[in-house]
Amino acid sequence: MAELKYEIVKTVAVLSESSKGWTKELNLISWNGREPKYDIRDWAPDKSKMGKGVTLTEEELASLKESLMSKM
Repeated sequence: MAELKYEIVKTVAVLSESSKGWTKELNLISWNGREPKYDIRDWAPDKSKMGKGVTLTEEELASLKESLMSKM
């Protein structure tokens, strides 16, 4: 399996924290040197490990925001 490279460009929000210190975050991340995208996933306290997550373009994030706002 190829090495996964990432750079957290910006932490937008910490959504929650588990009792073991892992945090669920919304970040702007560059994966393998590509254009940064928005990403929601769990992170270990030192950011060395991550859980499965979902990656969104800016347009997809805006659509999600619009959908959520219309439901509230």
